[in-house]
Amino acid sequence: MEAYVTPVIEFVKANQAWAPAIIFALCFAESLAVLSLVVPAWAMIVAFGPLIGTTGIPFWPILAAAALGAILGDAVSYWFGYVFKDRIGKIWPLSRHPDLLPKGQAFFDRWGVWAIFIGRFSGPLRASVPLVAGMLAMPQWKFQIANILSAFVWAGALLAPGNMLGQYLKALH
Repeated sequence: MEAYVTPVIEFVKANQAWAPAIIFALCFAESLAVLSLVVPAWAMIVAFGPLIGTTGIPFWPILAAAALGAILGDAVSYWFGYVFKDRIGKIWPLSRHPDLLPKGQAFFDRWGVWAIFIGRFSGPLRASVPLVAGMLAMPQWKFQIANILSAFVWAGALLAPGNMLGQYLKALH
C-alpha cells in the first residue's frame, strides 16, 4: 500500500495547487462501485489529513473536493444500478465478488435510506449499496440527500483528525 500512497503524497507536497483535484479523484474512485474494488484510495485519502495539516493547504477546499468526489462516485454507482439492474452482477469485477451485491441488498433491505449513510463508512458496503439503491429504484431525491450528507460527514471523518494532528505536529516544530 505504501508504494501507492507515498508517490501521491510526495506529488501533492510539491504541487499543492493540485491537492483539491487529487482528493476529488481519490474520493470519486473510492466511492465508484467498480473502481473502488481495484483502486486503493482509502489510505491515500486518510494520508491527506496530516498532509494538509503540516503543509498549510487550506482544509475547507480539500473537504469540499473530497465530499464532491464521493457524491459523484455514489451518484454514478446509483445510475449504473438503475440502468443495468440485475445485469450488474455479471460485469467484472463484481462477477468475481458475487457476495457483494447480496450483502448490499440485505443491508439496504434492513436499513432503507439509512443504508446509504451507514454504508459509506464500510468498504465493501460502500461499493455495493449505491448500486443496490439504483437497482431497486430507490427514489432519487432520498438517495441524493443521504448521499450528500453522508459524503460530507465521511470526508470530515477521514480528513479532520489527521489535519488536527498535522497542525499539532507543525506547532511543535
